[in-house]
Amino acid sequence: MISGIDATPSCLAFQWAKVSRLELGPLPSAVPCARLHATVILQEWNLAHLTDKTELIVSELTTNAVKASTSLAETQPIAVNLLASHDWLIVQVWDALPAAPTLRTHAPDAETGRGLQIVSVLSDRWGFYRPRTGGKAVWAAIRATRADESAR
Repeated sequence: MISGIDATPSCLAFQWAKVSRLELGPLPSAVPCARLHATVILQEWNLAHLTDKTELIVSELTTNAVKASTSLAETQPIAVNLLASHDWLIVQVWDALPAAPTLRTHAPDAETGRGLQIVSVLSDRWGFYRPRTGGKAVWAAIRATRADESAR
C-alpha cells in the first residue's frame, strides 16, 4: 500500500469496486486500443469527467510498456488495468520487463522522454511494483471525486 492506495493484485477484489483488464500485444497499435478502452470504461463507470487525464496517462504508460517489451527476447502481452473506487481511479500497466521506470531529464526540444513527467503532472500519485509473477506494473492514481462532490 502506498499512501493509502493499494494497486497491487492481492487487493483488487477487496478495495476496488470496479475493475477492468485488457491484454494487448506489445505493438504500436496497442496505444490507441488502450486509450479507446479506457474512454469506454470511464463512460460506463460514470467517470467521463476523468477521460482527458486518463487518456494521456494510459497513452504514456502503454507506450512505455510497448517500448520495454521490445527489448525482451520473447514477446509477451502487456496488460492495462483500470481500478475504481468511490474516491480513486487507478491506471495500471504491466509489462514483462522488471526494470524500474525512471523519470529522465530531457532537452526542451527532445521528441521523447517526457512520458513519466506527464504522468506525474496529471496524476495525484504514481509508482510501480514488481508482482511475484514477474515484470513490473506502473500505476497512476487520479482522484475520482469531482470538486463539487468533495464539498458535500
